[in-house]
Amino acid sequence: MPMQMGFRWYGEGNDKIKLSDIKQIPGVTSIVWALHHKMPGEVWEVEEIAVQKQLEPYGFNMDVVESVNVHDDIKIGKPTRDMYIENYKTTMRNLSKFGVKVICYNFMPIFDWTRSNLFHPVGDGSTALFYEKNMIQDDYNAMAKYILDFTEKYNMSFPGWEPERMAKLDQLFKDYAGVDHEKLWANLKYFLEALMPTCEETGIKMAIHMDDPPWDIFGLPRLLTNGENIDRFLKMVDNPYNCLTLCSGSLNADPNNNVADIVRKHCDRIAFAHIRNVKHFPNGDFSEASHRDCDGDTGILDILKAYHDCGFEGYIRPDHGRHLWDEGPGNVRPGYGLYDRALGIMYMLGVWDMLDKLEGKKTTV
Repeated sequence: MPMQMGFRWYGEGNDKIKLSDIKQIPGVTSIVWALHHKMPGEVWEVEEIAVQKQLEPYGFNMDVVESVNVHDDIKIGKPTRDMYIENYKTTMRNLSKFGVKVICYNFMPIFDWTRSNLFHPVGDGSTALFYEKNMIQDDYNAMAKYILDFTEKYNMSFPGWEPERMAKLDQLFKDYAGVDHEKLWANLKYFLEALMPTCEETGIKMAIHMDDPPWDIFGLPRLLTNGENIDRFLKMVDNPYNCLTLCSGSLNADPNNNVADIVRKHCDRIAFAHIRNVKHFPNGDFSEASHRDCDGDTGILDILKAYHDCGFEGYIRPDHGRHLWDEGPGNVRPGYGLYDRALGIMYMLGVWDMLDKLEGKKTTV
């Protein structure tokens, strides 16, 4: 199977972008989707998943789900984790009935992706997600309030920032107090070892997303932060169904990470690739940038060449893009506008086509 280009879509009534808009982007074959109303730990029922068959008239597959979020009790290692793992297995079996092949998930304690500004001016009239290092320090409530005030004002839901969970933020921090890096590694291993037989039964690959950003925040441990830890993760549960969602932007928020090298080393265990560009600042801040190589510091050309050289046959999508033209708060999900991601797809496919041409191949995407 050749590399498949995907586009993340938040669903009818939950995303201003229409499937008919996405259909007009050349090369897109896969819609990366989820049931965003489901809380971590809940079973995704067959009749709920069946709604995604609305993709079929457009010729899109629903092979990749992002995300089936992991309940905090599993990450903490509470006695109730086995119940939530069984729920996860049931969800996997239900997803397999619709041909799902990859589940993208993360194992970050409490918070998912973390940013200090959702619409930061880039300098060319567009805006982008921004991380100001000094604002992500001690006051986790202030940071969470900024995100939740936005979601409430514009009636949006963010995976990993469920208001029901955020309402219990102080209790969650108490629950995680005894979870250090080694405890979190052990709980991740327990979770994955329990799932591997269901993966083999259903044919679904579990593809962990990198931690974003790739360092501890608010005293909470993070694991998928660099090449060394990725090596440890893949050896820890050495099963072809234990895979990566390799996110170039998450990893390269730390400029010491060389994503192209990681691609070349672990291409056979990358089930899903996120291509995102990041611009670093000397004080440790970073901003999302266009996918064009020279607009950021991620090394997009080297990364795409690494995927091409190793014959990548998984799923790939543009990750966070800028908000362009009339996109802004209220009419676009932060990082997930239509136009810059469409531009990113055309840039990525242009690079891929040229690499094919240089090798004398017919384009495969």
